[in-house]
Amino acid sequence: MPPSFSIIGSGHVARTLGRLWHGGQRVLLLDVLSRSKGNAQAACEFIGAGRALQDYAALQQADIYLIATPDDQIAACCKLLADSGRILGGTVVFHCSGALPASVLQPALACGALVASVHPVRSFALPEQVAASFAGTWCGMEGDAQALAVVTPLFEAMGAHCIAIDPDAKTVYHAAAVFASNYLVTVIDVALQAYGQAGVPPEVAMKLMEPLVRKTVDQVFEAGTAAALSGPIARGDVATVERQARALSEWNQGYGSLYDCLAQATLKLAGQRRR
Repeated sequence: MPPSFSIIGSGHVARTLGRLWHGGQRVLLLDVLSRSKGNAQAACEFIGAGRALQDYAALQQADIYLIATPDDQIAACCKLLADSGRILGGTVVFHCSGALPASVLQPALACGALVASVHPVRSFALPEQVAASFAGTWCGMEGDAQALAVVTPLFEAMGAHCIAIDPDAKTVYHAAAVFASNYLVTVIDVALQAYGQAGVPPEVAMKLMEPLVRKTVDQVFEAGTAAALSGPIARGDVATVERQARALSEWNQGYGSLYDCLAQATLKLAGQRRR
């Protein structure tokens, strides 16, 4: 028999993982609990199994509990789960936050649970699409070795690539994804505004940037960051960098400061290239 499994939360992560594990017959899904009975029911319908609940006291005893709530609710939901008396020694409790360590599940630990954190590095905005394309997803994992021994095979069965991360650096780990995704978008938006300052219409600027951005990203993943670096800093053209910094600061002081910070980081990267 597969392990029994219940989910606290009814959002995109809960629905996607629930559907994948239930569909692959990796778990026996018992319950999906949410603050909204309607949301819990919608999650059960998407998954294809489970009882929709609002009350922790109604939970069945499960071997594994996933707390798939927003980060700021994980600790409180874990406390409610612990207070329900449904956690026994050896029960596995885990969450999927990229920003919080497994130790945030302290109430479950106090009940004898084994705890872990598994962070799939991808967007879950479209659960239907994610469920169809989850294979190949990288997952950062940390927590009790015994808990990881239970949950790692569940993720690997879906085609995930699991890697160990340092729980003491969890916040920095999560910031790495912000740099690689969110801030990349922000930097491109600043470039769009700078082109606009030079009189280039947004739709033209997007077409102008597209081959530059795509080629740069391709080169990064083909040859590494240092080898992909180009531009005035890579060429050692200090005068151009200083002139650009002054012009940007005159136009927008905040963007001038951003340019200065990026220039300092780029100087270090260029130094690696010249070794």
